[in-house]
Amino acid sequence: MSGKGTVRVRYAPSPTGHLHIGGARTALFDYLWARNQGGRFVIRIEDTDQSRHVETGIDSQLNGLKWLGLDWDESVDVGGPYAPYRQLERLDIYKSYTEKLLASGHAYYCYCTEEEIEADRAAQEARGEMPRYGGRCRTIGPEQAEAFRSEGRKPAIRFRVPAGKTYGFDDQIRGRIEFQADDVGDWVMVRPDGIPTYNYAVVIDDREMRITHVIRGEEHLSNTPRQLMVYEALGAEPPVFAHLPLILSTDRKKMSKRDESIIQFIEQYRDLGYLPEAVVNFIALLGWSPGGEQEIFSKEELIEQFSLERITKSGAVFDTEKLAWMNNHYIKKTDLPRVVELTLPHLIKAGRLPAEAEMTAEQKDWATALIALYQEQLQYGAQIVELTELFFADEPQLDEEAQAAVAEEQVPAVLRSFLTAIEAAPAEEYTVEGIKAMLKTVQTETGYKGKQLFMPIRAALTGQTHGRDLNQTLWLLGRGKVMARLRERLDG
Repeated sequence: MSGKGTVRVRYAPSPTGHLHIGGARTALFDYLWARNQGGRFVIRIEDTDQSRHVETGIDSQLNGLKWLGLDWDESVDVGGPYAPYRQLERLDIYKSYTEKLLASGHAYYCYCTEEEIEADRAAQEARGEMPRYGGRCRTIGPEQAEAFRSEGRKPAIRFRVPAGKTYGFDDQIRGRIEFQADDVGDWVMVRPDGIPTYNYAVVIDDREMRITHVIRGEEHLSNTPRQLMVYEALGAEPPVFAHLPLILSTDRKKMSKRDESIIQFIEQYRDLGYLPEAVVNFIALLGWSPGGEQEIFSKEELIEQFSLERITKSGAVFDTEKLAWMNNHYIKKTDLPRVVELTLPHLIKAGRLPAEAEMTAEQKDWATALIALYQEQLQYGAQIVELTELFFADEPQLDEEAQAAVAEEQVPAVLRSFLTAIEAAPAEEYTVEGIKAMLKTVQTETGYKGKQLFMPIRAALTGQTHGRDLNQTLWLLGRGKVMARLRERLDG
């Protein structure tokens, strides 16, 4: 089953919302394993739970995967030999399998009402037993079934769980795992409305689509025995299972979708200006270890090195600081035009710049130079707004260190000399090189140099004592704004 070229894996999301980090990791690991093995990567939409269906959910899932740079061989959008790839379009397929299981005695009609099932469950709990279906309809005859139907009861279909049986499988990550059938109880395969439940439909789909490996989250472990029962009843060989470790928050608790300390949806990372290759690199290391010290991987390197054997059993900690570091690494290596594409929309959205279509060439050049100044520092695109605030404020807000820096005794002389140098030079000489020459003049005139010269100028004009290249910063601030700030500081 695991030979090169034979592997078929699937990512099977429910269209219940945006692509979550956990789903993205499952899809990525499926993709990497398929590509590593020369196999096929299938995306199947599991949309039988209509109560949680979101109309835009499918597009959101697919668009998120496309943004990450994943491609697939079969799905709702590209077709394939085992179409359709949406469960609600496969109901006739499930029906034919259900009829076989009913005929073989592996399944039966259940006419129990919710009230009867709940009463049985309450009685079991009162006796200290594990709640499970009590078997009311397991042995009813045709007459009783007809009586129930005449009452208007619509039956579900349950799987008849064999008594005293052990179900086991060799998980590629966790080793041998076994379950006792007696702990499960007869479970619903098909709801009264004719829609199959997850644990039934997924087996039929995986079998029909020739899926060889099921790579999914640890939370699906408890579903596996039910699925193994269906495989056995059909006389079919189950796929190879690999259950991925949980993704944990930094306090080593299971990451909750309600945890606002972690950005959890791929769409949010895209909108914040993260690079998809950085997000892929980071997600790949959530539970998979390459075996060395290397942390930065291209997609091609991930495909080449990926293996199920190097996936860990223990939970994977989602370290937001590491993701920020990794994204910064990729931004620093990225061509400037792409960084501009990543960041410029955020400056426009914040009202710092006009819409791109309304920008003059001079404004676009200025914005590009501004972004270039901060490229080394950027952790994500939206951060450009916060980092460049000093260029758009009417006057700088001095932090505590800056206030101390402008309070030193040499500051008035330094600022006055710099202002005089700017005023004396023609406007066209206010360039990066021209500013550098002016600061040399100030040094010669005042006798101050190093921190005594540059720190008060930076503090007075930017409100900070540390920052990006001073000459470039002052040029981007503009001659008029620099002179106005110097005059205001000297008057103050």
